[in-house]
Amino acid sequence: MDNLDYGIISNCKSAALISKTGSLDWCCMPNFNSSAMFAKILDEEIGGSFEILISDDYKIKQEYLWETNILSTVFDNGTDSFQLIDFMPRYPREDGSYYAPPDIIRFFRLISGKPKFAIKYDPKLDFAREKTYSEHKGEYIKSFTKEGKYDSAFFYSSFDLQDIIDRKEITLTGNAYCLVGYHEKLIEQTLDRSYLKFQRTKVYWMNWSDKTTRYTHYGNEIMRSALVLKALSYKKSGAVLAAATTSLPETIGEERNWDYRFCWIRDASMVIKVMAGLGHIKSAREFLQFIINIIPHKDEKIQIMYGINGEKELTEHILNHLSGYKDSHPVRTGNAAYIQKQNDIYGILMEVIYQQFLMFETSLENSEELWTLVRGIVMIVQENWKKPDKGIWELRTEDRHFVFSKLLCWVAVDRAIKIGEVLRMGINDTKWKSLREEIYQDIYQNGWNEEKQAYTQYYGSSDLDASTLLMQPYGFIEADDPRFISTVQATEKELCEDGLMYRYKNNDDFGKPTSSFTICTFWLIDSLFKIGEKKKAKEMFDQLLSYSNHLGLFSEDIDFKTKRLLGNFPQAYSHLALIETAANFSKGIATEGMLYQD
Repeated sequence: MDNLDYGIISNCKSAALISKTGSLDWCCMPNFNSSAMFAKILDEEIGGSFEILISDDYKIKQEYLWETNILSTVFDNGTDSFQLIDFMPRYPREDGSYYAPPDIIRFFRLISGKPKFAIKYDPKLDFAREKTYSEHKGEYIKSFTKEGKYDSAFFYSSFDLQDIIDRKEITLTGNAYCLVGYHEKLIEQTLDRSYLKFQRTKVYWMNWSDKTTRYTHYGNEIMRSALVLKALSYKKSGAVLAAATTSLPETIGEERNWDYRFCWIRDASMVIKVMAGLGHIKSAREFLQFIINIIPHKDEKIQIMYGINGEKELTEHILNHLSGYKDSHPVRTGNAAYIQKQNDIYGILMEVIYQQFLMFETSLENSEELWTLVRGIVMIVQENWKKPDKGIWELRTEDRHFVFSKLLCWVAVDRAIKIGEVLRMGINDTKWKSLREEIYQDIYQNGWNEEKQAYTQYYGSSDLDASTLLMQPYGFIEADDPRFISTVQATEKELCEDGLMYRYKNNDDFGKPTSSFTICTFWLIDSLFKIGEKKKAKEMFDQLLSYSNHLGLFSEDIDFKTKRLLGNFPQAYSHLALIETAANFSKGIATEGMLYQD
């Protein structure tokens, strides 16, 4: 496919990607960060897939069932038609726990005629490192490895299993099912049981969506993005993944290929704010608790990212045997960025702690623990804010004095002062306020480029950077401040191309970036809206929404020329920004509408 035309299904433990033609091309089991058993998206020859093979006369239509993460793909040749319903079971048990096994169920519903197709069931366990063997075991097909790391998977179906192995043509005469599971089933699998799981899972997702805050404008886009965020949530720990995939390239044929199946601290405050704003307080609290639990005490090093269970070591490995998406290699697991020093992390953490005190009740014991963290973070900022670092974009070149990193150091101290006010502590108040003012003046004087009339990427630089657009949302500068207005205008002029934004245009580790970073376009739109250019902002927003895939999903990047989606998919950061921007528009439109009526 020439685009990331996939839908994601999930049970909040792992996820799978289904193409617009019904091919299951990506799935890691039993968890998000496990080895892949289907990875055709990373190697069309040996990656492994689960495909529905039909004749060319079938037309295919794919969509999500209303307000769920259940995917429907309808195949219709005018006479014969059937619906393929893909989902991963998730629903509450009577004791309040959740049934969410590492299973994918593909339910075939006969609509008309006698559709004919073959099934290509071709799992390649452990990223296809070793050969996968599949054997008919009577009640199921077992796939397993003999060499290297042992892995296995189990396939159950109401179809004849030998026909599946032989890829024989199947005539659908009634409803049917296939189930791919990581574990062998202890009770008999039947069509009725699969249908019941489907209905229960459907009810679960519809109940979840029913609790989501509704907006009068862009409601469908906000809901789909909220469901994406939920799909990327790891229920066991409360973590939210950056994306469900690894090594989908930022640009076809280049080396900017990273593993995003981890939790970035930078995303945390935005996830908590957005999920709470959507009414999902429990999810926000669980993620906040995950962040608090992994924050090290006192003099321990704070990482920019962690594994979904709080793992600290995320060693990067290259899978040379896989060709990569559209031959874009290397394919990586793990992410070496976890060892980078990024000073913006302190501001992110303090913002998270501040939200804890604003949004949720906190016990005396927890308050004391958090206050210790606050004081410790301020001490670290005091010692480190003047030092260069790698910056928000995790550049693997020399350290620099990035404006965004300085900004977030300012945020750390500012939020610490506010937390002290909430707790009525007054401790170090004068000292902290002096530190906040010192950082502010340093940014004000050294981050500003008089010739560009804008805040730039790093001190002494004339290069612009989209991250400076966040100076207003973080409270460093007001939206009507001439410096912010001119920064927005200069950044748009230099970094915006045909309605899409570069992160920056200067060379990095791999040369000049050649694709648009989706979240940066949302930042620009939001900034234009706030400085009063609302018409332009809305036109850009509507244009950007049109670049989503056929299901309304976004990846990390967009190609400037072709508008194809690039980068890991679906991207939590992109959908977080979509929700925030759409919510701002919706409120703005509603307000203008009321004013007009008055």
